[in-house]
Amino acid sequence: MALWAQMTPQLQFLPTQILNELYPDTFPLDVRHYLASWIEEQRWENFDVDNMEQEPQARRLLDQMVRLLQEVAQHNPNVVERVKLQHISRNLSVFQQQPMQLVRTVRDILRKERHLLTQGMHSNFPPFQQIPQGPPATNGTPQPAREDGKTDVDNLVLKVLEIQNCRQTLHQLQEDLNWEKQEMESIQGQNELDPQNSDQVTRQNRIQQLEYNYSVCAKKRMQLLQEAVCALELCQASLILRIKSWRWEQHRATIGVQFDDNLGPLQTWCEQLLGVNSNLRQELMLVKRDHGVVEQFHTLQESLAHVLQTLIKNSLVVDKQPPQVIKTQSKFSTTVRYLLGEKMAPGKPVLLKAQIITEAQARQGVVPNENVGELINSTAILEHNTASKNTCATFRNMSIRKIKRADRKGSESVTEEKFALLFTTELTITGCESPYSIQDRVPFIVPERVPWKQMCEALSSKFMSEVQTQRCLDRYNFHFLAQKIFDQPDITEDFSNMPVSWAQFNKEVLPGRTFTFWQWFEGVMDLTKKCLRDYWSEGLIFGFIGKQHLHVILQNKPNGTFLLRFSDSEIGGITIAYVGPSDNGGRKIQNIQPFTKKDLDSAGLGDRIRDINCITHVYPDLPKNEVFKKFFTVPSPPNPDGYLPFKLTTVVNPGDQRSTASIPPDTPMDIFGQPMSNVYGQNMNQGIFSPLPQSTPPYMPEQIPGQGPLYQSPMPQASSSEEIDMEALEGILSSICQNTNKDLN
Repeated sequence: MALWAQMTPQLQFLPTQILNELYPDTFPLDVRHYLASWIEEQRWENFDVDNMEQEPQARRLLDQMVRLLQEVAQHNPNVVERVKLQHISRNLSVFQQQPMQLVRTVRDILRKERHLLTQGMHSNFPPFQQIPQGPPATNGTPQPAREDGKTDVDNLVLKVLEIQNCRQTLHQLQEDLNWEKQEMESIQGQNELDPQNSDQVTRQNRIQQLEYNYSVCAKKRMQLLQEAVCALELCQASLILRIKSWRWEQHRATIGVQFDDNLGPLQTWCEQLLGVNSNLRQELMLVKRDHGVVEQFHTLQESLAHVLQTLIKNSLVVDKQPPQVIKTQSKFSTTVRYLLGEKMAPGKPVLLKAQIITEAQARQGVVPNENVGELINSTAILEHNTASKNTCATFRNMSIRKIKRADRKGSESVTEEKFALLFTTELTITGCESPYSIQDRVPFIVPERVPWKQMCEALSSKFMSEVQTQRCLDRYNFHFLAQKIFDQPDITEDFSNMPVSWAQFNKEVLPGRTFTFWQWFEGVMDLTKKCLRDYWSEGLIFGFIGKQHLHVILQNKPNGTFLLRFSDSEIGGITIAYVGPSDNGGRKIQNIQPFTKKDLDSAGLGDRIRDINCITHVYPDLPKNEVFKKFFTVPSPPNPDGYLPFKLTTVVNPGDQRSTASIPPDTPMDIFGQPMSNVYGQNMNQGIFSPLPQSTPPYMPEQIPGQGPLYQSPMPQASSSEEIDMEALEGILSSICQNTNKDLN
């Protein structure tokens, strides 16, 4: 927050009109002040505000900003400020519909601040104060200030230096005063005070001046101490917000969001604040020595003690998280790091202990006496690595031997009962008399429902992470997914703000199916990851779309036009929808029975597309042999033992037309019920379905007689014996719900 540190002293000189223009009602000065550090850490300039594909990143920044502001409000002791900040956080929802506007607003504010600082003055705006110079060199020449001397921590160091200089000045004044008084007593011992004696009068005046200077300097000393303690509290509050933000970003990484796990800067920040706190406590004790217990002494002492305790307790961080779902009798590992490790008192080794607690115990914030589970290898030593300067405790072979579960009621499943790993230790910091008992856990904060727009971002991030692709889900995919999870296939409205419950996500079985929404979506991810990654990344799979909307997309296309879509009735299936002739000479849409992972393991999707004669052009109008030829299998050479090679061939019998959809001659409409003039057509997939480079014509074997079924109705049901990846499931829901604890199964 170097920029804000320079701007703050100058705000008082800015005209009201300039302030109002700089910090509008939609982004008030309070947000800039309380979130200064976080705001300046974000890469606002990297956004292209006209690129709507960056909206998800912008919306994530908005959600994080609101959450951080709510945390600031929650911990603000001033009730007026607390209510005001809560009101501001709610008002930030104005950016929900246009998150790129938030990016534009913050970017412009930062640009204007830099411009003002560079300009140096404005109308009625005095020159900016010079950046403080560094300490004098040995020859008395001031040294240039360091580049990072603009940060809050460096400003704190300068304040401590000013307090120390003030103390030294007081010491010099006291010595001068003692000398003058001694000389005065010596003169008075010889003669009575003579008002006519100019030497006595001069010395008396000097004593009075020294006493006055001493009094002024002593008051300034206490004022500087108060200012430094206040600045320390604000700076540390920013640090703790950044640590919480790091934990949140770490948690979101479980669903594929990019995450910088480097704790080095935060460790440096912690160590610097600890040093400032130590220096201020020392200066406060020297005040007591010099002046006794002054009025502000106890208040400052308590403030510094509270700030120190808060810093020490917040410096314990789970660097490497354990799995979100842990099975009994299975090994797992985790690493806990202490950011103040280099400041721990030497001697006795520090032992870190892990134990299992329930969600209710986590909310209470106290270490429970009763164990709800038995952990093996649940202790580790905090060890310092001199090379990396990290102090960590690594639990390498932890295991849950047994766990006590509460009685479940009704339809509650075992996965709905939450537990957490609680890490505790007791350590002593150098310069502190008593040891500190600290623990690292964050209680569960799981709302009953979350907005669909947040679910969309989580699903897209999880999909990209699992499949390892840069192609995200688009708004058409999201609309179909919303129709599916809300069971509203005919609704064309915006689902963004509709709430999604846990039951809708992975408890209630989808209508007409035997599986939940998450089981179905997870099956799609697994199939794409293992068999279709390149198809998806190159835009060859249309994605999520219902059969009832296929006629909207394919209604004006000739026979043989097809597209690939994920099956909406079978877990882990992909199907081919194509335009074919109808019995009355018209056209209709048919869906080939879905291919599963097992099917594609025996014959790849490219070979199956090549073999099916009734499909010729992939949507919108590209020849299939040009688009998919890179996925065709090269024919095998004859075996050395004389056997002739064979291959599996996919054949579809268009005569089996039990699942078709006639194409109505209606006005073209998109899947949202809007005219298709600018949505679909020749340009819809421009840049996605691009012709591939020419190469040797693909191998085209003779077709083996046979018959493959079309998509049947009713649709076949998925097997209920498939194992659910609950880790991925918890990653999505807990990230949406800001759940940073661990679920132990």
